[in-house]
Amino acid sequence: MATADLPGPDSLLRRTLGEWRIGLVAWRLLVLQTADPAVAAGMANFSTYRAHPWRRIEHTMDSGKRLFFADREGLRREVARLERTHRRLAGTDDQGRQFTALDPAVRVWVLVTLYECMTAMRELSGRPLTPPELDQMYGEFRAVCSEFGLSDDLFPATAADVPAYMERTIRERLEYSEPVRYLLFDMLREAPAPRRLGHLKPAWPLVRTVAAHVIGALTIADLPAAFRERFDLPRTRRAALLSFFLHRGMRVLMNALPEHRRYRTPLAGNSSTSQSPSASTDRPSPPEASPVRLPAPRRRKGADGRPARLRTFFRQVLDQTGDGRISSTDMQAMAHNVCWPLELTPEREASVYAAFETWWQQLRAGMDADNDGQVTCEEFVTAMLTGIDAGPGYLEQGLHIALRAIFHAADSDGSGHLCADEYRTIFGGSRVHPAELNHGFRQLDQDGDGRITEAEFVQAFTDYFTARTDTTAGSQLLGRP
Repeated sequence: MATADLPGPDSLLRRTLGEWRIGLVAWRLLVLQTADPAVAAGMANFSTYRAHPWRRIEHTMDSGKRLFFADREGLRREVARLERTHRRLAGTDDQGRQFTALDPAVRVWVLVTLYECMTAMRELSGRPLTPPELDQMYGEFRAVCSEFGLSDDLFPATAADVPAYMERTIRERLEYSEPVRYLLFDMLREAPAPRRLGHLKPAWPLVRTVAAHVIGALTIADLPAAFRERFDLPRTRRAALLSFFLHRGMRVLMNALPEHRRYRTPLAGNSSTSQSPSASTDRPSPPEASPVRLPAPRRRKGADGRPARLRTFFRQVLDQTGDGRISSTDMQAMAHNVCWPLELTPEREASVYAAFETWWQQLRAGMDADNDGQVTCEEFVTAMLTGIDAGPGYLEQGLHIALRAIFHAADSDGSGHLCADEYRTIFGGSRVHPAELNHGFRQLDQDGDGRITEAEFVQAFTDYFTARTDTTAGSQLLGRP
């Protein structure tokens, strides 16, 4: 397909994808995409969606914004970023089949389902797009997709051909795998509280139970008929009524809102020259004051605080997949999360992955007693304490290599220091309270100038792993364990 002009601020694609109500079909989109065997295998083997669902969803939304609301330079950077990430997602699924996230047919399916969900959103709301509008939006959509370099023959030729492509793929290729079942019935029931829930966090167990029921019922009701028929997912009358009122109610609400409230993403999009999230000024402001501290477990006076901190580090940082063990997959996920918010060159990104792989090989050599490629929490704690007590060289051979790679990746301007915003960008995970990050930053910023040098950065983590008490600077880097 020849290169065409990208959709602009007034394009039908941006106006449809940018509306808040697109969230009503978001879970439907995830289910359709995950039903592809290669996507399911990638999620089962590499994704952090079980342990960090909200961060995973934020990354997906962020990527969509970069793809469909950017200029051509920004779009090409995001396509290149996705290709570098997906190149690492390959292997063998639980049935012994080879898979790769770079399979052109899989990539086309993931893209076309996004377009199909936009049209479904309009149809479910009672105001479907007209044939000319479908042609217009499909042309805008294909203009973006052309940057992926995929064969035109893999895409439906026209908007009118999309329904047949969807039905054919559903009947011939999709599978009702464990990741699909988990998305439909268990993921929201097990999800940790979103970080932004604030004072409502104690109510999360009840909220997520209700949300899981509503979203699950809505998703099944909204899935294509061919999908429901093939995998025996009946559309109950109650679910159909829920879908009817939610979609039409949201359409009425969106139409009543002023334009600046209607869209979750500004229609003007992102400038290719905008700074990355970690970009800093010459003199950044220090973190805000009055941090809220999380309660610490009771310990005997004078007891060694390292085991509790190491277990916290294992759960909050290392165990990215949430299965109670760490492996090369978890380390790759950590490297991915470091690189994702930053505008790194391929070489700098590769150096981050290589550093984490070096750390993993050190951990595996000293902790994986049964050679199964995995390390449990207690194996990690026991081996780390043994290595730390043996001498400072233990951390230098693994942890420090990864830390220096993180520091240099975050230090985009090569200034030799990190400001508060850069620190938050790297370590502001979904399970870490922002105030605790502020507290950790202030502990390290000894002179109060709002900057952390590489030496301070490495020393902080050394203290976190080695300090026997919680009073040492850096021992509360991730909050009080």
